[in-house]
Amino acid sequence: MDVAAEPSPDEHTVEEEDECDHSFILKDDIGYVCRVCGVIKRSIETIIEFQYSKAARSTRTYHYEGRSVKDIGPTELLLDGIISSDDIDMTEICVHPRHRKQMKSHQVEGFNFLVSNLLRDKGGCIMAHAPGSGKTFMIISFLQSFMANNDRARPLVVLPRGILATWKKEFLRWQVDEIPLYDFYSVKADNRSQQLEVLKQWSQERSVLFLGYKQFSTIVCDNVGSTTAAACQEILLKCPSILILDEGHTPRNQDTDVLTSLEKVQTRLKVVLSGTLYQNHVKEVFNILNLVRPKFLKLETSRSIKRTILSKVASSNRRNLLKKSNDNDFYELVEHTLLKDDNFSRKSAVILGLREMTEKVLHYYKGDFLEELPGLVDYTVLLKLHPKQKSEVAELKKLGRKFKISSEGSAVYVHPQLKSLSRNYSVKDRVDEEKIDKLLENLELREGVKAKFYLNLLQLCESKGEKMLVFSQYLLPLKFLERLTVRTKGYNLGKEIFMITGDSDSESRESSMERFNTSADARVFFGSIKACGEGISLVGASRIIILDVHLNPSVTRQAIGRAFRPGQERKVYTYRLVASDSPEEEDHATCFKKESIAKLWFEWSESYAQPDFEMETVDINNCEDLFLESSRLNEDVVALYKR
Repeated sequence: MDVAAEPSPDEHTVEEEDECDHSFILKDDIGYVCRVCGVIKRSIETIIEFQYSKAARSTRTYHYEGRSVKDIGPTELLLDGIISSDDIDMTEICVHPRHRKQMKSHQVEGFNFLVSNLLRDKGGCIMAHAPGSGKTFMIISFLQSFMANNDRARPLVVLPRGILATWKKEFLRWQVDEIPLYDFYSVKADNRSQQLEVLKQWSQERSVLFLGYKQFSTIVCDNVGSTTAAACQEILLKCPSILILDEGHTPRNQDTDVLTSLEKVQTRLKVVLSGTLYQNHVKEVFNILNLVRPKFLKLETSRSIKRTILSKVASSNRRNLLKKSNDNDFYELVEHTLLKDDNFSRKSAVILGLREMTEKVLHYYKGDFLEELPGLVDYTVLLKLHPKQKSEVAELKKLGRKFKISSEGSAVYVHPQLKSLSRNYSVKDRVDEEKIDKLLENLELREGVKAKFYLNLLQLCESKGEKMLVFSQYLLPLKFLERLTVRTKGYNLGKEIFMITGDSDSESRESSMERFNTSADARVFFGSIKACGEGISLVGASRIIILDVHLNPSVTRQAIGRAFRPGQERKVYTYRLVASDSPEEEDHATCFKKESIAKLWFEWSESYAQPDFEMETVDINNCEDLFLESSRLNEDVVALYKR
């Protein structure tokens, strides 16, 4: 957050100055001042030829490399008069009466949090609300009020391409007055000249621009070879008065084009929306914090808390951490303490410190509204492998490469006959349905424990009139089960069976979702766990099979959220299938530990005697889930755990 008044020289110690990589901006009443620590490089009295001009005022929050093209020409005129985040003088806006009637309490609280951060503090923030909790509606309501108070505001929404249609549909549903919505896909703007025309229209009228993450980073990181490309970059970096990042955990990895390009957008008003903020590592969360509040750990409010955390958890072999610790040391220490430290007081100190450090910029909502739904039962099912599968698992362990073990294993755990196809199949290859059909001609189903579990559960769903979702991170197992279902049940694709993969276009996605949710004939929906993890509602289903273990547990949580969300009328049962005594069981244990970090950071409180997030072992014979009382399912179940 920028300093509001000139600090006294005594407030800054040598230690603080040494650890700050100064980022100076011009304040017309102070001079050149570091926006991070407040050090004044040059006071206003010494700037002899200072002339204030809003259009020329610097709003950079990063080290700008300079232009690749000396004379941008028309772009300068195009950007003239566009409002910057520093020029926004409003500090209060209200929820529109139409929206307020529909808002839940957590959405009103979130709206006020946005006002506090964006308008009063002039800084970015993170909205970490549970999947399905209405983040899109909340931010659309905020943008409507934000734009109603300033005709020159130009919001930019960067999001996964697959959920663009959902955003535009929601915007049209909730708009109070008509606001043009621009994107490159609907007008097929594929080259820079076509894209520049769209960007010009957006910059010249009160409107909203939508871009995919890959689209945005490709344009910004393009090696500028023409004035057209340079103009596209200039508009994207200077025009946005507010930047919205949906599924904002996407740009979490340091030094990637996506993150570095978003850091270059000059507005300080950046909002990250995420239902699964913590993905794999503590460092990734801080990368996102640095995006919305540059040099987050070096901000005055963060530095003191960081020192407190280090002083409480640093042991004798970490004495130098207090004096010379860098950010990476801090991230690793936090992660180690939350995952492996058995000392409750140290773990508590880290949790409370993280909460205090992030409470003003991170708004967390667990999803209490989900308690209004019929319920969620989340099982981890350990399945006993067939002897033929066990012999293949022994061979898997010799592969060495983690990805190869995971991809081939996912196929073998479904059925060992898939090994021959998986060995000659790469992620970019299309699955040969004819080869699968030929394989099915002489298939011994009992040899594949996951295939058998799937068919038995599908039969039980059919008898109870329930629909089922099947998610996997690999296409081959999904295609195999699809063809197996066609062969054994006589189902047809598009009537009883539906599938969404990364290759599915937005129209087919919307059509498949609509028919699956509404058609009485629909039975099973197969989905790539990544392609179906965002912006999709499949509330027609009440049974979910997670076919394999994804090393990023938040991806699995997103997939479960496709069915367990508002609109669901049945109790949802999830079965996470894990092959026992295999590398997959080890991956499952790792993922469970990762999930515990998110729970500790965002959900645990001092009211708990101990932070306990262990799974509960369920007696299969006395399970509340009637489906698992079937002997056809029980015979392969080694253990059943309930989260």
